[in-house]
Amino acid sequence: MSADKAGMDSVEAIRASGLSIFDLLEKDSPLFVPTKELERILDAGIRGFSTAGMPLRTRSKVVKSEVCRVLGYPIPKSFRKCKPHARFHGQNFDTYVQASDNLQIWNEELKPRRRYVLIAVGEDGRVTKVKVVTGAMLAKLDTTGTLTQKYQARFITGEKTLELVSSADSAHLLPLIGSDGSFPTGKPTDDPERGSVLTIQAVFGRLSSLVGSTFASVGHHQERNRGAELHRMVCKSLGYQSYADDGQFPDVRNQLLEVKLQTSPTIDLGLVEPVSTEPLDLNGFVEGTVRHCDVRYAIFGASAADGRVTLTSLVLTTGADFFKRFPRFEGKVLNKKIQIPLPRGFFGKTKG
Repeated sequence: MSADKAGMDSVEAIRASGLSIFDLLEKDSPLFVPTKELERILDAGIRGFSTAGMPLRTRSKVVKSEVCRVLGYPIPKSFRKCKPHARFHGQNFDTYVQASDNLQIWNEELKPRRRYVLIAVGEDGRVTKVKVVTGAMLAKLDTTGTLTQKYQARFITGEKTLELVSSADSAHLLPLIGSDGSFPTGKPTDDPERGSVLTIQAVFGRLSSLVGSTFASVGHHQERNRGAELHRMVCKSLGYQSYADDGQFPDVRNQLLEVKLQTSPTIDLGLVEPVSTEPLDLNGFVEGTVRHCDVRYAIFGASAADGRVTLTSLVLTTGADFFKRFPRFEGKVLNKKIQIPLPRGFFGKTKG
């Protein structure tokens, strides 16, 4: 089934259900629209919509009404907040109209599985692009230091430079596991497909060769640039023809692999604990079956000197085993206004 046909089916099913945006859906409900499909439907349905001349409050309500129309929901008289705060309660998302690159979220913490529908508006008041991201992704975009990471762990080097903590993958991944000798045909940012995921042993074998490698450490945001370069090297080692990174969790989504570069003793884990049994937000038949604890974590120890980064060690573990290897500690909980500068090019190429 094509993506467009699947999107139309989702909208028709929601419209036929008679449910409102405030009605909570049952777990694994077919009415729940996965994140990538939600983005595709909303971008196609709202792009070009004009908000020219509208006061901010009016604009916000009118745009929410358009979101209802596009998704097949009846338009409510008011868009009240629901516990736990998402106005589109059943689909677990809120909308944010962005005429600038400064995202502001008031009086609540980021929720890792909450979806944030970011609607870019051009100078003429027309919607130019819709992006849908999770709270876990937004946490990665914070470059100001104002967002306190909720979960952290201590990076401790072991006696071995190469360490495979988990000898096998979770049984939940078995339908996705393919041949260890195969090479990925899609992009690193694609959702995993049946028979496309390497075993954790194969991932370990391919990434082990990176230890001892060096690369340049330059740029204003050193940590972000270092991480991007390592991500590029990881993609190449896994067999991808090209590098891609959309900021989503996990970094190499197609292989359910999160990559960490450690030149400091603190591992920032963002808003989701590796051991969480909450389902990962994926499209297709794997939606709701793969959990955060099934994700594989590649932790690279490194040293930085003279403008170069040298990879000194690799620890590979499943999320379920993560805290067996790295001690956990928690940071402060943030409960004030969050401001996140969206990076240049966040909305990509926009169309009028």
